Amino acid sequence: MTAITVNVEEKLFQNRYRVDAGRPHIKIKDADICTNECGSKSCTFVCPASCYKTEGNGTVTLITDGCLECGSCRIICSEHMNVDWEYPRGGHGILFKFG
Repeated sequence: MTAITVNVEEKLFQNRYRVDAGRPHIKIKDADICTNECGSKSCTFVCPASCYKTEGNGTVTLITDGCLECGSCRIICSEHMNVDWEYPRGGHGILFKFG
């Protein structure tokens, strides 16, 4: 049996994302909580689309383009409740190619 290698980036590239300009469906409520109170910054490695990034100064930035709408960020941030998450408006957000 031959092992199959799956490249996540290639699979994510198959999907399309329709940006709702000026109306992000996810927001960080208070950036200071991410910087000062959240030691693990779990959202930066739990998000499968890598929408969250830790900057050099310790702040967490969020770019919603490409979000898979899985809700992982709001679950992992349940201790601080610092993610405001809702589904995008109709016709916007992730457009899965296969399904």
